[in-house]
Amino acid sequence: MHRREFLKNGSLAAVSGVSVVHALPKVVGPPVAVPDKTAVAQPMVKKSLKWGMVKEDLSILDKFKLLKDLGFDGVELDTPNDLDRKEVLNARDKTGLELPGTVNSFHWKSPLSDPDPKVREACVEAMKKSLEDTKAYGGTTVLLVPGVVKAEVSYEDAYKRSREEIKKLLPVAEKTGVKIAFENVWNSFLISPLEAARFVDEFKNPMVGWYFDVGNILRYGWPAHWIETLGKRILKLDVKEYSLKKQQDEGLWKGFDVEFLEGDCNWPVVNNALRKIGYSGWASAEVNGGDRNRLLTIREKMDALFRA
Repeated sequence: MHRREFLKNGSLAAVSGVSVVHALPKVVGPPVAVPDKTAVAQPMVKKSLKWGMVKEDLSILDKFKLLKDLGFDGVELDTPNDLDRKEVLNARDKTGLELPGTVNSFHWKSPLSDPDPKVREACVEAMKKSLEDTKAYGGTTVLLVPGVVKAEVSYEDAYKRSREEIKKLLPVAEKTGVKIAFENVWNSFLISPLEAARFVDEFKNPMVGWYFDVGNILRYGWPAHWIETLGKRILKLDVKEYSLKKQQDEGLWKGFDVEFLEGDCNWPVVNNALRKIGYSGWASAEVNGGDRNRLLTIREKMDALFRA
């Protein structure tokens, strides 16, 4: 068809109300994929666990190899510890298993809220060592329980003491580039998300944040509420399950005796809250460990819960 005839016929089609497209020959080609607007991206989470969960009788290097083979991205050590640093770094470098952070090993036996200044000092010195160790490991956070409230330690005193002791650690955190991450545990302290957020904000320092434990909070709150309130203050996640029914029927601590996806944590809601705040960091399992088979089960269940 010549150009003049095409334009003429096209004009007639338009006048008669017939679509010009219908007058053209059909072109057959491969189907075009239409994006699924209902698909929602899941949180990008790297999987870790605690060093003490590995119950195989192996060298440090072989434990690292085992965890890497099982599909973990990293492992967290307690610190200060008795491990040979050279062995740890050699294992990290040979396997590619990361050391994203550490857990301070003094914050329970020597809490920063203790009435005795010497007890508080012991924790401060241990935290300084933890920050230095974590820098050497290539990690970015030290998990710290900021204080413990009990009969002889009032809430107000715990708040004041812990803040004053943590201030002493900020120069070391700044020097090492390792952040102090407060964890919510059953310590009767900082038990609301608004208060937890305020505790961080009052330092006015980017070297403090939150190590949010999804399972611990189920005893007295909803994880998603905390996640949405803490927002970018969340530096890392600890994951475990908790059953309110087992708590009621068998006792407080029995609530933890339940596998991932079988407790009362609503993982789809948790994942949605993590998406809202743009979380894309580490999640560390803190559950009963075991041998190779048990650790593989934990890794597989971690995959499942973040797909929920």
